[in-house]
Amino acid sequence: MEKFGKSQPVKRVEDVRFLTGHGHYIEDCAPAGALRAWVLRSPVAHGTITALDLDEARAADGVRMIVTLADLQAAGLTTTMDATVVKNRDDSDGAAPARHMLAGERVRFVGEPIAVVIAETLDQARDAGELIVLDIEDLPVKLDLQAGGEPLHPEAPDNSAFDWGMGDEAATQAAFDAAAHTVALQVEDNRVIVNPIEPRGCFASWEEGRLHFTYGGQGVWAAKAQLVDKLGLEEAQVHVVTPDVGGGFGMKAMTYPEYFVLSHATMALGEPVFWMSDRTEAMLSDNGGRDLTSLGELAFDEDLKITAYRVQTRCNLGAYNSQFGQPIQTLLFSRVLAGVYDIKTAWLQVEGIYTNTTQVDAYRGAGRPEAIYVLERVMDRAARALGVDPFELHLRNFIAPANFPYATVTGESYDVGEFNMVLSRAVEEADMAGFAARRAADESDGKLRGVGLCYYIESILGDPSEGAEVEFLEDGRVNIYVGTQSNGQGHETVYAHFLAAQTGIPAEMISTIQGDSDRIAKGGGTGGSRSVTTQANATLATVDVMVAAFTPFLAEEMGVEEEAVNFDGETFRAPGSNLTPSMLEAADMARAQGRVELLRHAARAQLPGRSFPNGAHIAEVVIDPETGVSVVDRYTVVDDFGNLINPMLAEGQVHGGVVQGLGQAMMEHVVYDDEGQLLTASFMDYAMPRARDVPMIGFTSEPVPSTENPMGMKGCGEAGTVGALAAVANAVQDATWNRGLRQVDMPFTPLKLWEALKDGTEAA
Repeated sequence: MEKFGKSQPVKRVEDVRFLTGHGHYIEDCAPAGALRAWVLRSPVAHGTITALDLDEARAADGVRMIVTLADLQAAGLTTTMDATVVKNRDDSDGAAPARHMLAGERVRFVGEPIAVVIAETLDQARDAGELIVLDIEDLPVKLDLQAGGEPLHPEAPDNSAFDWGMGDEAATQAAFDAAAHTVALQVEDNRVIVNPIEPRGCFASWEEGRLHFTYGGQGVWAAKAQLVDKLGLEEAQVHVVTPDVGGGFGMKAMTYPEYFVLSHATMALGEPVFWMSDRTEAMLSDNGGRDLTSLGELAFDEDLKITAYRVQTRCNLGAYNSQFGQPIQTLLFSRVLAGVYDIKTAWLQVEGIYTNTTQVDAYRGAGRPEAIYVLERVMDRAARALGVDPFELHLRNFIAPANFPYATVTGESYDVGEFNMVLSRAVEEADMAGFAARRAADESDGKLRGVGLCYYIESILGDPSEGAEVEFLEDGRVNIYVGTQSNGQGHETVYAHFLAAQTGIPAEMISTIQGDSDRIAKGGGTGGSRSVTTQANATLATVDVMVAAFTPFLAEEMGVEEEAVNFDGETFRAPGSNLTPSMLEAADMARAQGRVELLRHAARAQLPGRSFPNGAHIAEVVIDPETGVSVVDRYTVVDDFGNLINPMLAEGQVHGGVVQGLGQAMMEHVVYDDEGQLLTASFMDYAMPRARDVPMIGFTSEPVPSTENPMGMKGCGEAGTVGALAAVANAVQDATWNRGLRQVDMPFTPLKLWEALKDGTEAA
């Protein structure tokens, strides 16, 4: 491990900046005196626009421009938003209705943007917006996850976006017919609002024929490509920057209508324009997460080995296809369909449904938490139905270490895994030996204690290639330019320390440069837990380039043959020479000799394959049946992330992921009324976990190094969320099983648990 990052827990250098108010977020770096934008959004979930009178608003004080869809089209923009579709089971394409940047004749969800007012101040823009005359003739509202209802789009007359399948349906049915035991469970995966600490925002300026666009996102290059495409500009005319970002979680990985409208406005007006959403606006317009229902079924032989697995899912896409909405609950769900089990036969069928709600897209894990949630809930139910301990059922069905690399039933290749070892360590760390005594103590107080296990695996996603560039500056400092984008994960610390470990350059002398399409030629951004693995791989390649470039130059300085020069990770050495320059000293020597080409070095590298983080989450929940109030009392995680660069940051990622999963399981829930109005559109109505809702989270690393990258690493950004949902849900099920409760779905709010326990006990 010494060579690859030294695996030392190092405090984040960027935290001093953030915690002392010196971060540079969107509002911190917006131009002083910029024009302000305010968005007119649909107040109804479904209807036809019968009137949109802007005359009075356009004449209002301070108003410089009001933009509608017609204005964008008249200016020559391509106004359709990008969206990905999947193939149906009959090999036709999924439905691809156009979603325009602003609503045209029809609105399809509360919060859909209709017009954007640009004024000298935000108050003026908002006041003018209230002068707009908007009439909408209501249409029936579609909210359920069944095909049918009033069509939202002519391209989907039954509101079915796609009917997708993977696996062998006939072989799976045959395995179920021949099975000694079958178990089925329907589980709901509730919709959540992402709610990063910093909402979405952007500003744009047009200077000397160039668009300068700044936004809070997860990478600058995809946004740049879309701005070039939609606005009809040349690549050299578009400069995209991302400053500090207060959380993204997948929701900020894609573009949104406001970005294109502001870019058009600044080009038309020649002045900078700034937009920042407020919290309710964000809740209405940000892409949501999850929102699906799945029937999971397992078939077992007489030895309780799984012979087949079948899942039928219906997922809510919202009113339109979002950028990645269709692939998430299909292709990405399938990546880890069979989890960590030796399952040879499987069938996954997914139907996507359009509803009059906000779009659903990536949220921390993007398809993998959803897949593992179904599988691990059904595994827990199977253990109860078959009369075997859930931990034992897991152990019986794990893929054996000798069977790696392992080809999964959905075509993935798991490189390594020692699931028995990781689970055994988790049982020890969670003090499962003491659980019975803890449960008995709670029973004596009239409380219900349950324990839940989730053994997850997740697949690293995104572009496997990435680039890095290292620049030596005159003051002795070093810049490393990276193609990923921190949203708060601590990249500045990780990348500096990784480069330091490979080169001996002191980490405090290294600055990480990210999020600027002028300074960095290409990059894959952040998402799918790809960042550190791909970026470290690119950094290794760049270090190789640096050493190769410095070697002939130093051979001359040392008076030796090139072959004699060796770099030991800190200094260059050669037999017969007393010179032992460090990398920084070599750069100083090159600068003194005018060898400027030796002061910048770049490389791109591609990972040979994906890695698969995995681990065990064990949660203990205590419920008061008199009130329904539940507490996650203990939480233990043992993860196999392979080799770690900085265990402290990995642990922080796990803590954050667990809290987001725990939040969804215990309290977070999006509620629409029958008319499609969002009832949970503020923090007074949408419950977010607070510190008091979260237990101490035990984290232990049990690494099995990946064979798919030279560092032996596996990503860790989303793993906490992938494991948390089922661990908490299974603990709630365990606590309530003996009270006769057979099924309750997230979130496990006090009212829901109180009513379910009352009904379950009476039914039992």
